[in-house]
Order: sequence, then C-alpha cells, then structure tokens
Amino acid sequence: MRRFTEDVTESFYDSEDDLYRSFWDTEGSLHWGLFDETTGQDFLKACANLNEFMANKARLLPDSRLLDIGCGNGNAAMWLSDTRQCYVVGVDLSGVRISNAIRDLEGAPAPLRDRVSFEKASATALPFEDGSFSHVWSQATIYHIPDKEATLREAYRVLAEGGLFIFDDLIKPKPDISEAARTYVYDRLYFDTDFSFQSYQDALKATGFRILEAVDLGEHLHKSYTHLANVTGELAERDQKYAELSYAYGQMVRAQENSELGWAFYLCEK
Repeated sequence: MRRFTEDVTESFYDSEDDLYRSFWDTEGSLHWGLFDETTGQDFLKACANLNEFMANKARLLPDSRLLDIGCGNGNAAMWLSDTRQCYVVGVDLSGVRISNAIRDLEGAPAPLRDRVSFEKASATALPFEDGSFSHVWSQATIYHIPDKEATLREAYRVLAEGGLFIFDDLIKPKPDISEAARTYVYDRLYFDTDFSFQSYQDALKATGFRILEAVDLGEHLHKSYTHLANVTGELAERDQKYAELSYAYGQMVRAQENSELGWAFYLCEK
C-alpha cells in the first residue's frame, strides 16, 4: 500500500503557491538549480541553467510536440515554446497552478498562445492518444507521484517511436534512512521512492526505454537547498512562518550529505 495519494499532493501545491513565490521564484517556477561557472552561486541563474541544459539535450525543433508533466505554473512550457518554437502541452494535478498557467498564457503574444495549452490531469492517466508527442519533459515532479511505474508507462505510451523522455527527479540513494530524513524530507513533502540512481534506470529499461544519458546531480541539490535554507533563515528573522521551512531545508542538506536523498537527470528514447 502506498503511503501517500495524489489528492494529498494536489492539496499541498494548491495551498502553497503564494508561499513558494515569496522566496523561491516570484514568477512561480519551482525546481532546483544546475550550478556552473556561468551561474556562480546565483540560484535563479542556476535554475535557468537547468532549463537550458535539459532543452539542449532534448534537441527540440519547431515541429516538435512536447508534453510537460507537472508543468506547475507553466513557466518552463512557455519558455520552451518561446525559445524553441515548439508545440507544448502542460499537465499538472494542481488546479491552482493550471489556472495560473492559463491566466499567464492569455497575456502572452498570439503565436505563443497558438503553440501552448494547459490542462489538469494525472500523469498516471494521461488524456492523450498513443504516440501523440515527440518529447515528454518533466522537472521535479515524478517523486511526488505515488505510482511512479504507471507514470513511466504513460510517458512511454504517449511518445512516438524514437521520441525522447527528458526529466529530473529525486532519488533515494540507500533504502534505510534516518528518522530526521523521514520526517523533514519525505513525509513533509508527502512522497517516498524506491528508486536509487541505478534502480531508476532499471525501471526505465523495464518500461521499454533506451537510456541515452544518466547524470547524478546530487551536488547541485545540496547547493540548491543550502541556498533555500539561508534565504528562509533570513526571512524567519522578520516572519516566523519561514523558520520551519529553514529548518526543514537544513535537514534536506543533511540528508543529501548522508546519502539519504539524491537528485538525478535522465535522457531516454522510446
């Protein structure tokens, strides 16, 4: 029996959007950063750098059709279509975030509105025909979905032959984790996973994917949560609602240092 449900995740993100915008990204993007010499320690630059890294791996063309699973407020979907001129459909469990995405899209230029759409849907039961997309994309999402194997199967189903699955996700490097990691990392975010860096690849292969690239991003997760712990710690001096978050983010840094939490990127082909 799975410990959490999609309803719990939906409720969590419906209620937390304004809070995350106040310290993570005012534009509503919610994922981690890929740091290098071009970003320095700038978190938002590192987040944008992850977008570029993944988009370059995707090799998108103007006639590409991309499905963004867990699109959130639609930031990446609209950025991808704007910069790569491709067609994008974004899906998310959160009705609040889909509404935000649709609202922002309505204010976008007409060519972008013609190429992008959003709808509320579960990644385990995608409302699309087999082979509908040339690309499936996901950022910081699949760890939240209780039935991850079903999500992988759906991503495979809606991809055309030769299509690419580009995504990042949290992983559990070792099965036995501390009570602190359980409380402040897994239970706080209503998720669990059996996937390590390698077993994730095994699950992808079992689904039918051919793995083109797998990258352990653990050091970048550490930098991301160190930044978030510091930012919320500073905000907690003025508003105590951030104190709990700062402590939790510090525990996430410790969990990563103890190999109780990880982050990985995968590029796969159908």
